[in-house]
Parts: sequence; structure tokens; C-alpha cells
Amino acid sequence: MNRWQGIVLVITGAIFWGIGGTASQKLFQQYHIEVNWLVTTRLLIAGLLLLFIQFFNKGRSQIFAVWKNRKIAIQLVIFGLLGMLAVQYTYMASIKHGNAAVATLLQYLAPAMIIIYLIVRKQTVLARRDLLTVSLALIGSFFLLTNGTFSQLSVPLPAIVWGILSGVALAFYTLYAASLLKQYDSLVIVGWAMIIGSFALSFIHPPWRIHLLNLPVEAYLYLLFVILFGTMLAFWFYIESLKSLSPKETSLLGSVEPLAAVITTVFWLKEPFGTFQWGGSACIIGMIILLSLKEKGTTTSEKRTA
Repeated sequence: MNRWQGIVLVITGAIFWGIGGTASQKLFQQYHIEVNWLVTTRLLIAGLLLLFIQFFNKGRSQIFAVWKNRKIAIQLVIFGLLGMLAVQYTYMASIKHGNAAVATLLQYLAPAMIIIYLIVRKQTVLARRDLLTVSLALIGSFFLLTNGTFSQLSVPLPAIVWGILSGVALAFYTLYAASLLKQYDSLVIVGWAMIIGSFALSFIHPPWRIHLLNLPVEAYLYLLFVILFGTMLAFWFYIESLKSLSPKETSLLGSVEPLAAVITTVFWLKEPFGTFQWGGSACIIGMIILLSLKEKGTTTSEKRTA
């Protein structure tokens, strides 16, 4: 794979992630699809497809080898429940109560949360660039959520709470995944984590318990896009791009995701977005780009998994 193919793949994957969030908002608000069902179904199908892809790769033996080590197996279950499931559910819940643009931007506060966590744990020191990064995140969040006024929130409170929890979950996901991704292929870890999360949530809402017969064809197309393009293909394209691009480059190009979410939410779904909210969005996207340029490379644990 050449460099330009990698660039096309990572940008396409990021756009799929962003549009997938907007399509999910459409399913929640117009067709009244239940959040628990969509998360369960999305994780199950995408996880099975990722393992299916891995089966045709050289590392097919890893698919079941990951369960032979008890310590790794326990870590994988924790990662699937508190990482993968938590990230997916909180993100989708934030979209349902608010919109895809705000949910995506709040989720992207995770890098700033990681910086704060590492400073508190004294695993890193506070640099001026870190201070600028956290400041951009806080200022951006304030403008995004209030539109510049203290009198009332421009976004429903449940959407804010779920969005912030999504950022926390993504921060945990990123930090906890490091040791697992050093030992096994990303497709194996993420594929199984999706299946574990889907299995756990299926006790609350089984994927087969839904009435889809009365939905129009358009709703089925949105479902197909969210599951195949917004989940499975988006992640696969990102992983494939790492064969020809550095992690720093993929992280930088991946900042297209919140931009795609904001643009499609505002211009496709006609969600109102004030001047200060645009400024807040610019601050958060600027924070993402600044973090992407911070290091010469990122660790394996920083690979995106929407």
C-alpha cells in the first residue's frame, strides 16, 4: 500500500465515523430506534465481521489464542465491558439526548482527560503545550455547551452528562488497551471486545427483540450504514492506513471525524448551531490537532476504535 492510499483510507474512515453518529441521531429521533438495541446490534455484527477479516489474515491463530491465557482473558473482558461497551453506549446515549456534533466533540475531550490523569498520577509533568491543550478543551466545551451565556444550556443536560462520560470511557479505553494491543492484533482485541460488550448488553435488550417491519426503506439504509460503514469499515480502514502512515499522521487526519459530525448535523439534520458553538468546536478540533502534532509517534493504545 502506498502513502496516498493510506491517506484516503484514514480520511474515509474518519468521515464514516462522523456521519455514522449523525445517522444514529436520525434513527433515534425520527424512527425511534432504541439505544440499547442499536448498540447491541452494532457491536455484535461489527465484532463478528472484524474477526472474520482477521481469519483471512496471517494472525488467524490469535482469534482463540487470546482466551488461553487467564490473565489476558480477564483483561479482555474488563476492556470489553468498561472500555468498548462504555464508550459505545455513552456516545450513543449522548446523541439520543442531544445531537451527534456535541456528542462527538465531548468524546474528543478524552485526550485532555488522559493528560490530567497522567499529571495527577505523576507519570508526566505539566508542559506549556499540555496547559494550552487543556485550556482549549475547557474553553471549547464552555462555548459548545452554553453558546456563550450562563443563563441557559444550549444542549440538554443528559446529553452533556453522557457526552462527558463518553470522554471518560474513551480515556479509560485508550489507557487500558495498551498491554493488550502489544500482544495481539488490534482486530482480535477490538473484535472480541465488541462481542463481549454486545453479549453483556443483550441481557438488557436482546438484538432480536425489536419491531423493524414497519420501518421505511430509508431507516434500513441508515442502520446498514451505522453498522457496516460507521463501525466496521471505519475501524478497518484506520487499521489498514497504519501500514503506510505513522500513528501521528493517522491521529491528525482522524480529526476529520468531529468536523464531519458537526457539518452533517448542522447542514443535514438542520440542528441549530450558534456562533459561540462554532468557536467552541474550533477550539476542540484545534486541541485534537495540537495533540496529534505533540509527539513524533503515538503508542499502540492510541488507535481509534469508534
